[in-house]
Amino acid sequence: MADTRFTRRAAIQLGLLIFAGAFLAFYAAHLSLSPAVFQRSWSGPFRWGHWLGLLVWLLVFGTAHFQSLRRLPDHDPYLLPAAALLSGWGMLTVWSLLPNFGMRQAVWLAIGGAALVLGFRLPADLGFLRRYKYVWLSASLLLTAATLLLGVNPLGVGPRMWLGCCGVYFQPSEPLKLMLIAYLAAVMADRQALLALVHPLGGGHAPGAPAGEGWAAPLLPLLAPTLVMAGLALALLGIQRDLGTAAVLLFLYAAITYVTTRRRLVLLLAGAGVAASGLIGYLAYDLVRLRLEAWLDPWLDPSGRSYQIVQALLAVANGGLIGRGPGLGNPGVVPLAHSDLIFAAIAEQTGLFGMIGLLAALALLAGRGLVTALRSPDNYRRYLAAGLTAYLAGQALLIVGGTLRLFPLTGITLPFVSYGGSSLLVSCLALLLLLIVSTPRGEWSAHPLDARPYMRLGLVIGLTIAAAALAAGWWVVYRGPDLLTRTDNPRRALGDLYVRRGSLLDRNEHPISESSGAPGTYIRRVLYPPLSIVVGYVSPVYGQSGLEATLDDYLRGRQGYPFSETWWNQLVYGQPPPGLGVRLALDLDLQARADRLLEGQRGALVLLNANTGEILAMASHPGFDANRLSADWAELVNDADAPLFNRATLGRYPVGELEQLLPQGLAGLGVDPTPRLRLPTGDAAGDLPEPGAYSPLQAALAAAALSNNGIRPAPRIVTAVNLPGSGWTLLPALDQPLEVVAAEAAQRFKDKHAFKGDVFWQVIVEAGTDSGAPLTWYLGGALSVRDGMPLALAVALEDQNPGLAERIGQALLQP
Repeated sequence: MADTRFTRRAAIQLGLLIFAGAFLAFYAAHLSLSPAVFQRSWSGPFRWGHWLGLLVWLLVFGTAHFQSLRRLPDHDPYLLPAAALLSGWGMLTVWSLLPNFGMRQAVWLAIGGAALVLGFRLPADLGFLRRYKYVWLSASLLLTAATLLLGVNPLGVGPRMWLGCCGVYFQPSEPLKLMLIAYLAAVMADRQALLALVHPLGGGHAPGAPAGEGWAAPLLPLLAPTLVMAGLALALLGIQRDLGTAAVLLFLYAAITYVTTRRRLVLLLAGAGVAASGLIGYLAYDLVRLRLEAWLDPWLDPSGRSYQIVQALLAVANGGLIGRGPGLGNPGVVPLAHSDLIFAAIAEQTGLFGMIGLLAALALLAGRGLVTALRSPDNYRRYLAAGLTAYLAGQALLIVGGTLRLFPLTGITLPFVSYGGSSLLVSCLALLLLLIVSTPRGEWSAHPLDARPYMRLGLVIGLTIAAAALAAGWWVVYRGPDLLTRTDNPRRALGDLYVRRGSLLDRNEHPISESSGAPGTYIRRVLYPPLSIVVGYVSPVYGQSGLEATLDDYLRGRQGYPFSETWWNQLVYGQPPPGLGVRLALDLDLQARADRLLEGQRGALVLLNANTGEILAMASHPGFDANRLSADWAELVNDADAPLFNRATLGRYPVGELEQLLPQGLAGLGVDPTPRLRLPTGDAAGDLPEPGAYSPLQAALAAAALSNNGIRPAPRIVTAVNLPGSGWTLLPALDQPLEVVAAEAAQRFKDKHAFKGDVFWQVIVEAGTDSGAPLTWYLGGALSVRDGMPLALAVALEDQNPGLAERIGQALLQP
């Protein structure tokens, strides 16, 4: 019978390890091909270094498998495979982000694996931990205290929580967690036994019976020694500002004391302690305050104090259902993606399915850890197993929940997964202790067992895992589409380095903006820089604007292709297909003339086809050069003339007497609110604090309505997209033409304001703002057709200069 159980356990463990190895081999193969996938070329280069890490993983867990069967024949067969999967997955993810750190992680995995295998020889009762509990914990506290004087930070900046030098560092707070668990388990078991001898009739036991789970000892005498040592540990971490580890220790203390005392008062006190600690931390530490504020409203400052959590959520959303693929995507955008926020990197590379798979591995590890606790032969090992499970699961869920915005970010590692030698080594030691405790070796508990606190702990862990899975689905499925279109998502601009972005062309198919280079080095250039205010920019630092933002789906290949082709490119390359070209209504010759006329002025103009609504020229001055965005950004954002602001569509100027001159006024000519356009047009005039203020675009549409016999056209700045297989395909206007005034009234107005032998009509009005700033309007329209196009024009000059406004208008309207 024993041989049958051994064979079954060995088969389960081997089968799960083979499954983990197959998954990691597939991951490693995909990682090798990732550079070629990025380049979309088999000419390479390829990545091979991580196979050495996989070989280390294979040697470590292959040896651990056979040695565990030999030394611990009845151990739990699920613990080792779950830890093996997590550690291998983490190592390869780190390698995909930072190969040098991946190599270091492989070295630490070898060290942790050696400690694991050698530790199989430890005595089954782990008495050395129990007897010398004060020694172990005191040594850990001293090492942690030493960082106050001798501490360093491997990065050279930030909290000095490490000891070491010359590239080898150790974080004492990591083994402190393990030693605190061993100390609490030993003290609680010893105190219960001692109090049982003092009160032999307590808790319903027979006189002289060993204290078991049913023992209801007085709470304060039971916890007194632990409060001192745990309080000292928390104080040290508070001084050190290692607040994430402090939160983990507080959770461990609450979990272990609850399962040992079964008192709900412990949970209430722990909750009060968490609330008090959070309040003190909020008031005393800027870091805590920033993290709480970023947790409550990360979108308030997404490029500043909330940058880390916002980029983590964007990485989760970018992963989608199946992920971008190992080595693909842009998880490196997330700060500390290899360490604290490695879950975000895994999410982007393996998607929702990968996140759920990792959570399932954590659930398996936690579940079997609690089963180990329930099957332990004595209270000490039972409490030890429960504490180790709470540590591995609790710390993992705290950082996973922080990544998914279930909790505030805490800056701790994901056990077995995150980069960090101290964390990985301590995780391996925790696994070792669980494996030893899970091996009964013929021992059976003589103590009564109340399983309810363990089941409740398991329920809390299970519900948190379920909440994390639901949160992951929320960010991927529900919020993902909106998040990925945010202009401050740098992944879009970074993706343009590898997938050629579609070109923007004028109506004669002359390029205005295009990408050049090779995959990995594509550069976006605006070939006619004065149009930067309209075309916009696409930048991994400053986001997107203008047509580059509104047409992003076409230009990036996310729209316009058959679903099957888009899906195939996402599956194979983790990227959309090449971008599609878009043709605009703009005429570069007319645009250049408009920019020359406005040069040196502050103002804007819009020239359009009065019949079709096609915008032939749109100028806003002063402007900027999108090709020099990085060099000029600081100057641009501080310039009082607002060169980044498109006055033509977003500017709102009072019209003064123009309202009385036009039949029915501007509002009655169908321009309030602004008809929809594939460009930001700002709020409707009725929503503005200054009524009667309009944009040059609105004024130009009013002029077009008068020139077009009372019909206000639908504005269009985009005319066609070059679809694969069907060529140039017209894009309809976003609005509809609208009859706004009788044709006879429009004709009377044109006749009244005709100029130069009925060539065109014009109206010039000086209309200062409430603040006293000068302003000149020019509205006009061609009475004869020019180049087959009836023209309508609006010019707004931030100056009292009707002569200049007239010269600009006539130069654009005359045949």
